[in-house]
Amino acid sequence: MIGDHSDPRTDQRLSTRRRRAGTVAFVVGLAASLAFFAFFPGLPHVIDWGAILVSLAVGALARRGCRSWIARSAHRSLDR
Repeated sequence: MIGDHSDPRTDQRLSTRRRRAGTVAFVVGLAASLAFFAFFPGLPHVIDWGAILVSLAVGALARRGCRSWIARSAHRSLDR
């Protein structure tokens, strides 16, 4: 079928967009989580290993969510 063949440049651009967005989402999630642990009243204002590990997990979760959101929106635009 004609519609089955996709342009490799479009695939590469989409892959680059996903990678960049995933990196930005990871950094934002990491920074926001570390800022929460550093400045939230009532918590000890010390960044320990637990806070670092939780921040890495939050960053990874933000990256995964962003990449799946981009993939889902790209899939919807291809269906149209």
